Amino acid sequence: MSDFLIDEELLAAIDMGSNSFHLAIARVDHGEVKKVASMSEKVQLAAGLDENKNLTEAAQQRGLACLARFVGRLSSVQPNRLRIVATNALRQAKNGHEFIQKAAEILPKPIEIIAGREEARLIYLGVSHTMANGGRRLVVDIGGGSTEFIIGEEFEPIYTESLQMGCVAYTTAYFSDGEITQKSFDKAVVAARKELSAIATTYKMEGWDTVVGSSGTIKACRQIMVNMGLSDEQENVTREGLYKLKDKLLKFKNVSEIDFEGLREDRRAVLPAGLAILYAVFEVLEIDRLAYSDGALREGVMYDLLGRFKHEDIRDRSVQALMGRYNADPKQAERVVKTAQQLFNGVAKSLNLTSEDSDLLRRSAYLHEIGLAISHGGYHRHGAYLLQHSDIPGFSQIDQNHLSHLVAHHRRKLRNDVKNEILKAGGHKLLYLSLLLRLAVLLNHSRSDQMLPAIELTIINDQQWQLSVSGDAKQWPLLVADLHDEQEQFKHWDIELNIQSEKFID
Repeated sequence: MSDFLIDEELLAAIDMGSNSFHLAIARVDHGEVKKVASMSEKVQLAAGLDENKNLTEAAQQRGLACLARFVGRLSSVQPNRLRIVATNALRQAKNGHEFIQKAAEILPKPIEIIAGREEARLIYLGVSHTMANGGRRLVVDIGGGSTEFIIGEEFEPIYTESLQMGCVAYTTAYFSDGEITQKSFDKAVVAARKELSAIATTYKMEGWDTVVGSSGTIKACRQIMVNMGLSDEQENVTREGLYKLKDKLLKFKNVSEIDFEGLREDRRAVLPAGLAILYAVFEVLEIDRLAYSDGALREGVMYDLLGRFKHEDIRDRSVQALMGRYNADPKQAERVVKTAQQLFNGVAKSLNLTSEDSDLLRRSAYLHEIGLAISHGGYHRHGAYLLQHSDIPGFSQIDQNHLSHLVAHHRRKLRNDVKNEILKAGGHKLLYLSLLLRLAVLLNHSRSDQMLPAIELTIINDQQWQLSVSGDAKQWPLLVADLHDEQEQFKHWDIELNIQSEKFID
């Protein structure tokens, strides 16, 4: 992967939202992302979740057809400059892995299912880069399955939350027959108010200077209000204008009758639910005025990707934050990182490992001891749990799953059945990285800066590795014993670890 992007290179992002899928292609111009092409299709993935939270075949086919059309526009974008993120619908879908496997046959990059707070962080990044700085801001993004709330200053989010309420989900729950009544609208508002009660006190105490909305629901409501003269002079959504829009909406008996100027046909069915959520947001958070930003998740994804190329990767900041939070030993982590990178560099070509694999190994080496904050017994399992279930900025659910596996298996016994879990989660690459981390940790069991013997790892074939140790192995009796034990563990994953030294008897 290139270390930097020149101005003429392209970036792209696919945002697989619960209501719509979006594609954005942009050119980097003096550090800013300038959109040059975009596509958007209403897929309504969330509406395709059945009573058991499984995506129906019809919903999957809608999504796959849309992605196939998007791919047709990506011929000029290199795969390493593309990110594909999925949000609430695939977070909720129990059979989401089936859809992802089908999509993998179409897409040039894997889909990243991102957690709610990570979605909120990326939305804020997109909004903050498309608006002038105006002190502390509250950003509200009403999606198809969830609504994100972020308080931040300049480009840094301070609070991020994702609540389970969205225009598609609420349409299914309260307006499924298309009828619009005061009763159904009030039920949707009450449900939204209950969701908002979880964050209202904290957010209002934190405070903000301005409020900004993003994405389709707020865009549609604002455009209707502008066309009807219900917005203020700056074309902001106001509380008074929102109440008047609600009254006008309730005059319609069915969504098929809605004829507001500027409302797209594909937005009509979800407007009552979206407006109910926005209405509740204004009431509970006591908002008087809300501006609109064209920046949203896909723009944030591209700025985040740009940061990775410019060595401003939020994932590395998150790793350091986790180490600090759980008081991991930084010196030991650096020792293991150094050894892991040395081992990786020696075998990367033979094992077809990439720079992304190197990053994953390095981050797992930094984090392998965070479980010690809970207890020493089984700390590898504690660390794995923390990595699997925490909200970690910059990481997708798949990223966290891979980190969790590496930390879980960096010590103690390896079981054959676990090998199958590793292969299912990340293929042979994840298995190889697990073994490299084990060796790096083992070689630093002394937890000292004392010079280790010179080591070299080579790959004989897929099932035979060779670790060469220079010098007299009798100087490191504990290391010798550990390596003998590790040979037995490698066999459980069908890898023969040969150890060679001038004075080492294998």
